[in-house]
Amino acid sequence: MNKLKLLESWSQECRLLENHVRRKATDGVALHILEAGCGQFWPLDLKDIQFTLTGNDIDKDVLHLRKTKHGDLDEMIVGDLRFLDVQKNRYDVIYNSYVLEHIDGAEGVLEKFANWLKPLGILILRIPDRNAVHGFVTRVTPFWFHMFYAKYIVRLRGAGTTGFGPFPTFYDPIVSRAGIHEFCRMNRFIIKEEYGHGSHLHSPGIAGFLIHLLVRTVSLLSFGKLAWEHTDLTYVLEKE
Repeated sequence: MNKLKLLESWSQECRLLENHVRRKATDGVALHILEAGCGQFWPLDLKDIQFTLTGNDIDKDVLHLRKTKHGDLDEMIVGDLRFLDVQKNRYDVIYNSYVLEHIDGAEGVLEKFANWLKPLGILILRIPDRNAVHGFVTRVTPFWFHMFYAKYIVRLRGAGTTGFGPFPTFYDPIVSRAGIHEFCRMNRFIIKEEYGHGSHLHSPGIAGFLIHLLVRTVSLLSFGKLAWEHTDLTYVLEKE
């Protein structure tokens, strides 16, 4: 695989994704977008195109919270992505952000996405890389430690409450660069964009230096099998 390009900021990532969605728009015809695994808010600014947004989550309270707070969902689907029965070729765009790592059976969910997308539709994936140092540490540490870290180290507001992480993780093998490349090869997807995020490299001061030293050391001890330059991956995949 080629050397991974790194995104510099969240705003840069949003502009990149927005441009890909806009290219799928046709005057007078609304795009059908599925947010598979709802977040706290819809992050993309698409005011200049027509679209309908369907939100999915396994937790109906999360969907109702989103609907009440932002009112940006045209339709809500409650259910586990592994078992949903959705019409084939229904969506122009499927957006899936930091969900696959929490699913035991993520490959099956990606195969469902492939069925739900129209030909030439795009699948936007944002995932942590299980084969990066950060992903490895997450895989080998218990969930109680993730909760402790979120609440008391980074002091994540709302940690553990409805709609807020951390959530239990499984990190199926497909949640990785190699896994996504193999999925695309087997399911006739074209990788339009592939980027990494390296936010840990931008931490200031002594903390940043220590984090940089730690991830480089763990990567070296793994003989390069664990990536240190990034933690997360962003993909734009087009269905053939």
